[in-house]
Amino acid sequence: MSTMDVPAEGVPAEAGARRAIPATHWISWIALAMMTTSSVASLRAAPTMAVYGLACVFLYVVPAIVFLLPTSLVSAELASGWKGGVYNWVSEGISKPMGFLAVWCQFAMTIFYYPSLLGFVASTLAYVINPELASSGVWTASVIVVVYWTGVWVSSRGTAGVAGLASAGLVIGTLIPGAVLVILGMVFLGQGNESAAPMDSSHLLPAWAGLSSLVLIVNNFLSYSGMEMNAVHVGSLKNPAKEFPRAMFLAMGLVLVIFILPALAIAWIVPADELSLTAGVMQAFDAVFANFGAQWLTPIFGIMLVAASLGGMLTWLAGPSKGLLMISRQEGYLPPFLQKLNKHGAPQNILVTQGIVTTFIALGYALIPDVSSAYWMFSVITTQVYLIVYLLMFIAAVRLRRNQPDHERGYRAPMLVGLCGVGFAASLAALLIGFVPPAQFGGGSPGTYFLVVGGGALGLGLLVPFLFYKLRKPSWKQPETEEVSA
Repeated sequence: MSTMDVPAEGVPAEAGARRAIPATHWISWIALAMMTTSSVASLRAAPTMAVYGLACVFLYVVPAIVFLLPTSLVSAELASGWKGGVYNWVSEGISKPMGFLAVWCQFAMTIFYYPSLLGFVASTLAYVINPELASSGVWTASVIVVVYWTGVWVSSRGTAGVAGLASAGLVIGTLIPGAVLVILGMVFLGQGNESAAPMDSSHLLPAWAGLSSLVLIVNNFLSYSGMEMNAVHVGSLKNPAKEFPRAMFLAMGLVLVIFILPALAIAWIVPADELSLTAGVMQAFDAVFANFGAQWLTPIFGIMLVAASLGGMLTWLAGPSKGLLMISRQEGYLPPFLQKLNKHGAPQNILVTQGIVTTFIALGYALIPDVSSAYWMFSVITTQVYLIVYLLMFIAAVRLRRNQPDHERGYRAPMLVGLCGVGFAASLAALLIGFVPPAQFGGGSPGTYFLVVGGGALGLGLLVPFLFYKLRKPSWKQPETEEVSA
């Protein structure tokens, strides 16, 4: 993107020093809201919240206020003042080792994210082939391994057009199925059928059964994560101070609609005690299509959902690993073996190593009898690791505002310290609550749950990067000119 040294007309005085952007490169705040919505919204979490029925509204709105909003506004200020993403933000605000921890956690969370994402793909494919396979751990593990390694092969060859597939996936695999599910769900109720979940005002709040009854809310933090990546576009707005908050509020509204309405539709159709956390979306489609005598549509919608998930997986597969690779080559955080690129410029050794770990994690689906329990534990580990990134980001934002108050920023978040305080407290609470087994899985061993979640989150999120940092050598730094190696 070319730039000029003259401030753009219409940019507030606060950003007067901000380099202007050619008119053809400006984006509207509505366009930014759509981009944000497409990167955050998904139907995958709908079955998880449908278990709560009408209370899912509360469980989506609260994280939006205490996590989504602070994350969006704080990351916008950081992105408008410091390039380089979360690594540079945390490095400038705290220290380089903490910056490495942040970028590591951003990468490491994908190790558990892919098994949970592909667990959803496996159960969805089961409805296309044989619905009984949806509860089979062996089937789920096999699909995860085969699809993931296929994705590694595709990503390592630098295949073009993957991003376009992911963008089309929003419409094909999220908006269209979501709209159909909600519309048919309304028709289902309009025909006089009784909702499977109570929809009266007494069920607006989740039933209190101790701390474990709130655990499912943790998954919603991951549903909203990734907003810091969209903040990099704040510099492309003509008036960031006014337009970015508008974009975020519109995106938040759209995301809430996409999350809440399909979850409610599933709650209308599928009883909570029959709901699978991985196959719940397909259960709802199958039930509603059966009601209208159109079950032949179930496999078609299953393929649409799978296409969206696979597009998203391919887009994310090499992204975080490349970010980790760039920092590691500059600072020598990873051994040379993990820093090598193939002839296509892809970090193939990181992808393969990640794939080996992912394969072992996938075996959890075969070893844990209840596929929903495995899916939930891996989802929580993903969230726990990613929450470490946000804890560091909020601390860095406060320190940068205090230590570098005159540093040029295209956007300044209102009440930054308060926003960071709310976001930090919410993230820390979610991280701690995640170690408590949810009430819905009371039949399992709390000790096993704690060991799996705690070992996965703390081991991968803290212990592994600590060992890399302590064992690093000066020879691990790679010349910046060495971009590609055979």
